[in-house]
Amino acid sequence: MRKQQSFLRERFAKDSYIMTTLVSKDFKLKYRRSVLGVAWSVLNPLLMMVALSLIFSHFFRFQIENFPLYLILGNTLFDYVSRSTNYGMLSIIDAAPLIKKIRVNKAIFPLEKVLFELLSFAISLIAVALVLIFFQIIPTANILFLPLLMLYVTLFASGLSFALAAFAVYFRDLVYLWGVVVLVWMYATPIFWPIDMLPDYMQTVIQFNPMFHFVTYFRQIVLWGDTPSLFSNLICLGMGLATFAAGYLIFRKLQRRFILHV
Repeated sequence: MRKQQSFLRERFAKDSYIMTTLVSKDFKLKYRRSVLGVAWSVLNPLLMMVALSLIFSHFFRFQIENFPLYLILGNTLFDYVSRSTNYGMLSIIDAAPLIKKIRVNKAIFPLEKVLFELLSFAISLIAVALVLIFFQIIPTANILFLPLLMLYVTLFASGLSFALAAFAVYFRDLVYLWGVVVLVWMYATPIFWPIDMLPDYMQTVIQFNPMFHFVTYFRQIVLWGDTPSLFSNLICLGMGLATFAAGYLIFRKLQRRFILHV
């Protein structure tokens, strides 16, 4: 038992070191040639918010109070999942030279991409804070639910990344197909539009979209100052855990033959 515990501790320490090193490397590579550096992670969602606010609030005339904040909350959260899954999907393929040389826990690679994007998301929250200040909205104590939401979303994004990373090794066209899926998924999520514009039956259908629940949760705690219900937490946790478990099982089953296809 002690030997097994010692082995697990050593493996955890090794995996943690590799993951920390990879996150640090990705962070340096992302901002190495950027004049604005980390500030771009704040400016990007702000500029996107301004552009989309002009399009959707004026041309489509959606009547949503504090629409720019409504928009940036949905867009930043969806962007986190989108980037996590896109980079996570390519993680095993990109790590092929390392995988071929040394024995390493392959699950580290997709998970590291998700954690790196979580760091980027945390930086983008500065943009959200600036918009809150501009609209003179003081967050309530419900903002303390944010770490819980991020746990749910990170579990969900990790599960998708595990599955996509495994399938992409065998089916490279998935890299292009996933881009189309994400685009459709984005427009099928109430990021730019209000859900009450849909007929009743479509509002029922959209309940099966996990991002609808995550985005709504985010707006509840930041924009509307509502306390998420137990049902909302159970739905978000259930979707996160189910996706993580399914994705990890798929990854574990397919990883044995990665070396033959990367």
